[in-house]
Amino acid sequence: MTISDRHGRLTRRLLLRAMALAATLPPLSFAFADQSVGSVLELRGEASAELSKERRKLKLKSAVFLGDTLNTGARSRLRTLLARKTSLRLGAETTVRIDTFIVNTGGELALGSGAMLLDTRTDKFTDGIDITSPFALIAVRGTRVFAGDIEGTFGVFVARGSVAVTAAGQTVRLNAGEGTDIARPGDPPGPVKKWGRPKIDKAMALVL
Repeated sequence: MTISDRHGRLTRRLLLRAMALAATLPPLSFAFADQSVGSVLELRGEASAELSKERRKLKLKSAVFLGDTLNTGARSRLRTLLARKTSLRLGAETTVRIDTFIVNTGGELALGSGAMLLDTRTDKFTDGIDITSPFALIAVRGTRVFAGDIEGTFGVFVARGSVAVTAAGQTVRLNAGEGTDIARPGDPPGPVKKWGRPKIDKAMALVL
């Protein structure tokens, strides 16, 4: 066997191995497209999304994917539409990860920092939507709800519908116009109270 023959066989062998490996990996664009769960509707300032350690800058109409961690910059606002029926607004310097989101089932969002406003008709989702955070688990069942840092604490406020807020083994239920505050991670929810207009306006100004 000549050196040329050996080189040819080696080249063909490497090519076949590369083709076999490529067959197991879907094209990047199709992998992302299959997991798209929404898009950007409004953007003021700067925002980005990170998926599999790859960060990309968001702009109007950018796709949002399952597993994305959304981040907003200082003095920025972001609004996305998820599953064609859920509005998610993020305030400045906010981080939210889209853990799960299925069009007719529901999903789970992880609020890492900042403030968010979720507006949805979860009666259209069989499993509802859960918001997790270092402070509490918020079970959303058909509502417009604010969650985030406000006045030095973590606040949850319901503008429409109801939610259950669970922290430190205790659960409180909030109905329209009611809110609760959690001083620090590991603390139980504070007393359920009607939020006054000044506090409501302050909360909305963080996300609108």
